[in-house]
Amino acid sequence: MAELLRRSVLFLREVQVELGKVHWPSRKETYAATIIILVLTFLMAAYLGAVDFAVSRVLRMFLQ
Repeated sequence: MAELLRRSVLFLREVQVELGKVHWPSRKETYAATIIILVLTFLMAAYLGAVDFAVSRVLRMFLQ
């Protein structure tokens, strides 16, 4: 049991050291990345919607 506790404490210390090495983005960086993701998501949705619409129209023409 003591070995498990010692290993757990060692693990938590290593986690703390590794988290200190992480580059945490600033509020400005997070905001910019969020805007980029939202714009790209909207563009991809519009593109896929247009392709879906076009393909369904073409298939409907062939099936009639």
